[in-house]
Amino acid sequence: MSWLGLDIGGANLKAADTRGWARTVPFALWRNPDGLAQALRELISQAPAHERLAVTMTGELCDCFRSKAEGVEKILAAVREVARKRDVAVYLCNGQFVSVPDAIEEPLLAAASNWRAIAELACRCVGERDAVLVDIGSTTTDVIPIESGRVASRGYTDTERLLSRELVYSGVGRTPVCALTQLLPLRDAMCPVAAELFSTTADVYVLLGDVCEDPAATWPADGRPLTADLSKERLARQVCADANSLSRDELIKMAAYVRAAQQSQLGAAFKHVARSLAGGRPCFVTSGSGEFLAQAVVASEFQDCPVNSLADGYGQAVSQCAAAFAVAVLAKDA
Repeated sequence: MSWLGLDIGGANLKAADTRGWARTVPFALWRNPDGLAQALRELISQAPAHERLAVTMTGELCDCFRSKAEGVEKILAAVREVARKRDVAVYLCNGQFVSVPDAIEEPLLAAASNWRAIAELACRCVGERDAVLVDIGSTTTDVIPIESGRVASRGYTDTERLLSRELVYSGVGRTPVCALTQLLPLRDAMCPVAAELFSTTADVYVLLGDVCEDPAATWPADGRPLTADLSKERLARQVCADANSLSRDELIKMAAYVRAAQQSQLGAAFKHVARSLAGGRPCFVTSGSGEFLAQAVVASEFQDCPVNSLADGYGQAVSQCAAAFAVAVLAKDA
């Protein structure tokens, strides 16, 4: 039986099968919860033929829902609507697959379960070694300890994982610049930044060449496309300026400062989680659309630790859809 994995987030929908097909599409769930079924239908129609759906999610946290339980129920109702005659298996953060009705009965186990799926996939890459999985997406970073080839997370819910530093609300797309730093270098001084959603990390990494432009994007801070010229405008506005009043070098220097601030933030979380492993020198498994950033942090803070890249092993598209691919693989092998 062939499986298609779905990872239903608040900002993106991701799908992947076990043979390496993968696709990510932006979808602002919090703005249009009633449109989820149609968006899923369109995504599924692009996938190779499949007979079953394996589902994980993080979109239940969107503030269009009054609670996580409501979010889980509404998301799974949309999945059930588009599944038609396909069987649906919902992945829980305890590592089990259950039916849709059972998942609705255990909403806090179904909520934000995608980290566990990627971690279980990572375990297959490291054998019996100690490791740290780092998956960096557009919005968040998962930092999951693996001890002797087994998931060793201290938190299960998002709140528990924030407390354990295994979840960092910081990514390479949607994180506001003003959430990473209160100051930016400008004209031989440090300029306070406006506490407004003027620019995000997507602008930073487009300007630094780490992320490709996306002229079709509507999700950047001002709703305009993700291009270098518009990223300059958004970043300049962060210091209450226009792009034409700042030089390119000034804007690049500001972007590099934000990148350094984010690397420092993530490096602290990596070290905190790595210290929880008794073995000493772990290897790292990296994945996600921000895999380039994960590898930069590891290279800076853990120079002697080996890195296993999911992009190298499975391709960039699968790495960006790691949770969807993982639930498909895990469901197939269950």
